[in-house]
Amino acid sequence: MKKNLLSIIILSLLVVNIALTVVMMFSVVKTNQKTAEIVTDIAAILKLELDTGEASQVGEVSIADTQVYTIADQMTIRLKNDDGDEKDHYLIVKVSFSMNTKHDDFATYGALEEKEDLLKGEINSVIGGYTYTEAKLAQDQMCEDILKRVQAMYGSDFIYKVSFSEIIFG
Repeated sequence: MKKNLLSIIILSLLVVNIALTVVMMFSVVKTNQKTAEIVTDIAAILKLELDTGEASQVGEVSIADTQVYTIADQMTIRLKNDDGDEKDHYLIVKVSFSMNTKHDDFATYGALEEKEDLLKGEINSVIGGYTYTEAKLAQDQMCEDILKRVQAMYGSDFIYKVSFSEIIFG
């Protein structure tokens, strides 16, 4: 009788343990989902991109297959005014484009100096859409936006990176 009573006590403790484990797991999963939602919302507010799982094209092009074109002049671009800020802000920047020399379109479009004014226009329109605060915080985003616009302009992705070699906020 003692063995049987002891087995019943152990079985009941096992069932209680499993029930508490299930309750704990559901509460942890809900908390984890809420935390993930908050992080996603914050990233969206800061305009950060989460990893999409796509391979970055920058890592695919070797330095030997890269040609860099730098716009000769520094560009002075007026930034959009912040809310409540009446002072005009400017950005002085020198922009460089990295091109893949092995890309099929490089032979066709590789001479960027011929289209430099069009490139400057795209750079002006992208950077001019940022406020002073946004521009200070999102320089990488500005480069990505310029890259997308230039790739759309050429209809090709032989230009795979845009970078700022000099940047001054004023």
